[in-house]
Amino acid sequence: MTPRAKGILSITASAFGFALMAFFVRLCDDFGDGISCFQKSFFRNVIAFAIAFSVLAAERRHGRTTRFGGNRGKALLHLLLRSIFGTIGIFANFYALSRIPIGEAMMLNKTAPFFTVLFSWMFIGEKVSARQAAVLAVAFVGAAFVVKPGFGGGLPSLVALAGGLGAGAAYSSVHILGKMGFDSAKTVLFFSAFSCLSSIPPAAASYVPMTAAQTAILALAGCGAAIGQFGVTAAYRYAEPRSIAVYDYTNVVFTSLFGFFFFDQIPDALSLVGFVVIFSAAVFAVRGNGRNMV
Repeated sequence: MTPRAKGILSITASAFGFALMAFFVRLCDDFGDGISCFQKSFFRNVIAFAIAFSVLAAERRHGRTTRFGGNRGKALLHLLLRSIFGTIGIFANFYALSRIPIGEAMMLNKTAPFFTVLFSWMFIGEKVSARQAAVLAVAFVGAAFVVKPGFGGGLPSLVALAGGLGAGAAYSSVHILGKMGFDSAKTVLFFSAFSCLSSIPPAAASYVPMTAAQTAILALAGCGAAIGQFGVTAAYRYAEPRSIAVYDYTNVVFTSLFGFFFFDQIPDALSLVGFVVIFSAAVFAVRGNGRNMV
């Protein structure tokens, strides 16, 4: 399997994991009093931290950890950037998920691939062809068909968009760390620890006691987040952001399917058109890669 194929599989798995996370974060509000995005973030990241720690410990026991021999100062810088922007993205996304429809929130969050490609171009000089830009634009249009955002959410919509920017900036640093050979589990572990610590002060200030159901649901959200984090970390380790970013839009498809099976939300004609457009963009990207154009 080629590195790009591994990147595509990883980014698709990541999209599924983050769709699970969004579903459980929103579901949490239906089983008790509303809790803040900071409190949700803390419990979500505690689970992700525990999973990353377990994976790293298992790798060490079997002697499979990667010995990092690159520029440690540069690695630390991008670990911090990944953690800072990623934490901003989480806070913004969780805030939006509780205040606007889940489809609209995820649509705005899915501007992240645009920002990833933009920041990769700005900071590491990766070229973006007209074809690649067109594929991303087509995928964005397809996602818009699926969720049909009205963009009338005011501040929550703007916050959701800021979450997409934060995630995009974070993923560009993930890609750089991957190219440097930095271990994926260490990246997830550092980010999860940073996000947990960052969320403690605001979560403590606005703490609301949780029901047993809310605790279990947020634990499941943490598992979904761990799948998403490991997936995206692996994806941008294997492949260039510009060549696989379009596949992150499968998150919109997964989110819509969760809505159908769990909330009786039947996709309408526009949503079905969106599915076709998204998958057409993916096929177009794959064919272009065969001609060294993606």
